[in-house]
Amino acid sequence: MKTYLCLIMCAWLPGALLGAGTFPVPALPYAPLKYPCPYSSIEPRIDGDLDDPAWAAAPWSASFTDIEGSLKPAPYLDTRVKMLWNEHAFFIGARLEEPHIWAKLTEHDSVIFQDNDFEVFIDPNGDTHEYFELELNALGTLWDLFLIKPYRDAHSSLNGWEALGASYAIGLAGTLNNPADRDTAWYVELRLPWSLFAEMAHTPCPPRPGDYWRVNFSRVQWETEIRDGDYVKIPDKPEYNWVWSPQGLVAMHYPERWGYVFFLDNADVANPAALQLPDKENARQYLREVYYAQKQFWSDHGRFSSKLRDLKLSPYRQGGRSYKPRLEKTSRSYIATLALPGFPVLVIESDGRLSEIPLP
Repeated sequence: MKTYLCLIMCAWLPGALLGAGTFPVPALPYAPLKYPCPYSSIEPRIDGDLDDPAWAAAPWSASFTDIEGSLKPAPYLDTRVKMLWNEHAFFIGARLEEPHIWAKLTEHDSVIFQDNDFEVFIDPNGDTHEYFELELNALGTLWDLFLIKPYRDAHSSLNGWEALGASYAIGLAGTLNNPADRDTAWYVELRLPWSLFAEMAHTPCPPRPGDYWRVNFSRVQWETEIRDGDYVKIPDKPEYNWVWSPQGLVAMHYPERWGYVFFLDNADVANPAALQLPDKENARQYLREVYYAQKQFWSDHGRFSSKLRDLKLSPYRQGGRSYKPRLEKTSRSYIATLALPGFPVLVIESDGRLSEIPLP
């Protein structure tokens, strides 16, 4: 089982017993990466070849880091992604440096991260619930699933969800499952139609120019040895988790730590101002700190708190002023709301969903 899956499921279960332990919190400052995603009227061919002219307009992302970011050594193999969009679909291309390309799983919806893989995570409206995950290995075997909630929040995944209309391809700079030679890289190319997301996006879909979605990418990498002409994972050697936007802990299912993908008109791609986030994003992160603190308070005391001082938090500060969230609780739940001038009222619930109450 994947390391971060064990961490989250063991660290927090609904109705956790008193003194169950420490709720895992990201150990890095909040600084998700941003990507300027260009509009492209010309769609790339989905053939695993990123030399298609349509991709020329899309910048490469920063190289992936360890999932814990600067807390761990940098990956020894390079991984980068690029993205495009138009009114029909969201396009993703990835290059994974790899001297030994291998894959074994061939059945759809296998647990693909048991092979080396490439993973896509998409939360359109950023509420950390109802998000999408796709995993691919170098054979092109797909695991597609829909997450109702993260593992930490009474996780419920729909493994039967299918990415209908999606197309994808794998490109190889080398040979697959051949230990006798040395390879260069493998490539992933995806076309994800907006119809795939529309029902559960809870935000305009397709997005409007200037909109942003929460997105992240992960690469799972196993160390292998060659036995009898085959690649075999080294026993008791944990996998590496390399990501685009670092999480600050070994857990991909913290959607609030994913990056921001901005869907832009081409004229805005090179404009840094186009990647400016509204102040409410900082306020949303503050409410996430309230959520972390309530998780820990429940673990320590078997109840939630309606007092900010119990959570060891200060009021939210913006523009030189302090704003205290309103905390309401029952015996098994809580709601925290934060009202800021000029913004919708922000709400986070005990199951982790973060929502907004529109201005009248």
